[in-house]
Amino acid sequence: MMVRLRESRWVYILLSILLAIVFWAYIRAAVDPNGTATIHNVRVETTGNNVLTSQGLAVSEISPQVVELQVEGPNSARTNLIRNRSGLYVRVDVSSCVEGENTLRWREVWPENINYDDLTAQRSTVTVKVEKLYTKSFDVQFQLEGRVAEGYQMGTIAIEPEQVVVSGPVEQVNQVDKVVAILKAEELSERFAGDLPLTPLDKQGKPLNDLELTLSAETAYVVVPVVMMKEVPLTVNLLPGGGATEDDAVRDIDPPTIVVSGSEADLEGLEEISLGSINLSDVVGTNSFTRPITLDPSLTNESGLTTATVKVTVEGLDTEVFVVSNIRTTNKPDGYTVDVVTQSVLITVRGPAEELANIDASQIRVVANLSDVTTEGTQQVRAHVYLDGTSTVGVIGEYSISVNISR
Repeated sequence: MMVRLRESRWVYILLSILLAIVFWAYIRAAVDPNGTATIHNVRVETTGNNVLTSQGLAVSEISPQVVELQVEGPNSARTNLIRNRSGLYVRVDVSSCVEGENTLRWREVWPENINYDDLTAQRSTVTVKVEKLYTKSFDVQFQLEGRVAEGYQMGTIAIEPEQVVVSGPVEQVNQVDKVVAILKAEELSERFAGDLPLTPLDKQGKPLNDLELTLSAETAYVVVPVVMMKEVPLTVNLLPGGGATEDDAVRDIDPPTIVVSGSEADLEGLEEISLGSINLSDVVGTNSFTRPITLDPSLTNESGLTTATVKVTVEGLDTEVFVVSNIRTTNKPDGYTVDVVTQSVLITVRGPAEELANIDASQIRVVANLSDVTTEGTQQVRAHVYLDGTSTVGVIGEYSISVNISR
């Protein structure tokens, strides 16, 4: 009796399990029924291209490039797949292809978060055309997507490697117009150095991302110097002389400013660029002087101008001419005899009219330094003019005297 009860108990357990399975299948079929979904425009990707490349071959065409995928499975799995369809594609292995047309069966690649055990896909074929591999070299060019910030400028760009080899079917390689390293920057205001992806472009400047092309380098190391630009005024220092001071002079500099570039630190304290000094004793009325524009080696002259013209005019002062006979020489060469041929020199003195009225020719000395004289005979030598007894007027102009040098 007890044996029968135990046997009947196991029968009940097995029946319960079976009923549970049947009930679960019924519930699942009722709540999450099986069905079929068609997913359009599923992209086709290839694998095994490196094998073709080693054989001097390349994929030139895939037809079709997108397929329809018939998927069967529970409603929840199909819904989840459609929701994540961006990660779905089919793959064909081209490693065994030969030159010409090849018919290959695809294999679906599911998105990472899909439970594909519940799904079944109907597979079909695509046609893959294979051609001989063609190569062409291109200089790597730099392209900025954006702009350089206002007040800044790009310097000379360095790219490594400078060239890249593009490989693929001849028809596709011939579509490539250039290969560029693209830097995306809205407001570029500092130096960039780093790896940038290389992108082949067609003649319209559009990326050729959908072709079966291989580049000898996927990235290039690019250095983009960026320097600050600044417009800086040119200045000149006016030294008092010839009875004139800076207050008596008007200056005009052409160009008045130049544009220079350099690091922000180098430009921070740069407020002007000096062209040097001009002694007002060299200015009679209006004179023009040409001065070089010289910068610190850390800066670059972006204007390209190497000289500036400084026009100086002395105004508001009178001049008077004196006949001066007080002529002397110094530093006579040893063993030589010096005879001064010039008996008098007309010296122009400038200053306020009331001060000029107090000047006498006796206050003026003409002195010629002969230390540089090395030849005999009569010759002109420069002379310096001294005006004693006043500081409010001065001599203007350059002077010389004639002397005879003999042994």
